[in-house]
Amino acid sequence: MIDTHCHLTDPRLAAQLAPVMIHAAAAGVERMVTIGTHPADWEPCLQVCRKLSNVRCALGVHPNYCNEAELDELQRLRDLQSDPAVVAVGEMGLDYHYDTPKDRQREFFAAQLQIAADLQRPIVIHSRQAIDDCLAMLKDFAISAAVFHCFTGTMDEARRIVAAGWLIGFTGVVTFKKSDELRQIVAWAPADRILIETDAPYLSPEPKRNQKVNEPALVAHVAGALAIVRCVTFEEIDRITTENARRFYRWD
Repeated sequence: MIDTHCHLTDPRLAAQLAPVMIHAAAAGVERMVTIGTHPADWEPCLQVCRKLSNVRCALGVHPNYCNEAELDELQRLRDLQSDPAVVAVGEMGLDYHYDTPKDRQREFFAAQLQIAADLQRPIVIHSRQAIDDCLAMLKDFAISAAVFHCFTGTMDEARRIVAAGWLIGFTGVVTFKKSDELRQIVAWAPADRILIETDAPYLSPEPKRNQKVNEPALVAHVAGALAIVRCVTFEEIDRITTENARRFYRWD
């Protein structure tokens, strides 16, 4: 099993990295992709990957942090894509929930999309209340592969993402009692377009909602929820999502 999106450099996980990895192994989570969201986070992500052979990273500038970065720092992001530990560009995208200026977000999103297009790298997208604009901007770049991580949108949005050729990442939100529409999307989604993730340390799934710090081991609960909704075995969801993750991140 692969946790395709977590934040092992977050202080809440970094402070207990050894037990976090032990818990993951015990739960059958063999690989993880840790996500760098800020230029200051890129080197710590690389250090984790160098320390742990079963961890890779995606590096980018999160839309909520683009006011804390400069565009010229993206040259380093381009250069780091040649590091064997780096498997994607991102997390990047658009987030209209907060007050980060939209023009600034679009500028950083476009610049990172250009890097990914030039290098033919997969991308990890953060989209909050911005699916329309994200999909519109993607059309302007020759992107090879993309995942809309932590998807919590509507069925219509999911259909448009899949129709465009992209993948959808599901988190512990699929286990929440009020996530009926999201479970309908899980049931509908083509098998080759789904990934599972924790987004740890956020979004602990049921029945671990009281665990304030989510961790990669708990991606097994996401897989279990998908198996129930799709009426297949846990092992089948593990197989499908692991194959999808390996193909998406080109991690063989």
